Amino acid sequence: MRDLLREVLEANKRIPAAGLATLTWGNVSGIDRGAGVYVIKPSGVPYHELTEESLVTVEIETGRVVGGTLKPSVDSETHRLLYQAFPAIGGITHTHSTHAVAFAQAGRDIPVLGTTHADNFDGPIPCARDLTAAECETDYERNTGLAILDALDGDCVSVPAVLAAGHGPFTWGATATESLETAIVCEAVAEIALHTLALNPAATPPEHLIRRHYRRKHGPDAYYGNISERG
Repeated sequence: MRDLLREVLEANKRIPAAGLATLTWGNVSGIDRGAGVYVIKPSGVPYHELTEESLVTVEIETGRVVGGTLKPSVDSETHRLLYQAFPAIGGITHTHSTHAVAFAQAGRDIPVLGTTHADNFDGPIPCARDLTAAECETDYERNTGLAILDALDGDCVSVPAVLAAGHGPFTWGATATESLETAIVCEAVAEIALHTLALNPAATPPEHLIRRHYRRKHGPDAYYGNISERG
């Protein structure tokens, strides 16, 4: 558990360092499925004030706080729903990064416009549907998660990110650190996409180029990178 606390703390501290949030607008969580809990940033606490002791531990099944003295992030229930839906998810990041939020506020998917996107996501990063007035009034954070699930359609692996409409990106990975790195990439490809669309609103890359770039990093034929040999 100490290792998880340390990882979640460091991932949260990287949010402002990576330019992904203003003030306290973002959070990272990480899960311990064996213990049935996840650890998340406390609500409204500045990143520079975070400590392992200030992090909040939440029970996956019930949403009950079982560790820490502060309230969890207001987005905790969205995190919890995603953890319940997808056992493969080990960490979740939510930010209000400028360019990804621009797409979310426009209600637009982040399109695949080149190899930088295709290296990381097997398709557009979808923008979830708008919530209804009733969904905003009651169980807002849970309904945000349900809208994200609708956008994913059962697959959290090919495109490990969704834009909550009018809100911002939620990203995930096998660990808290990986989810934060996905958020960094999501913001980068959103910024590149906005510049590309400004230059050429009809930009469309060749599908064979896009497929090649995704496959060289993902799946059974991947060959990117090196595996360190130990021993």
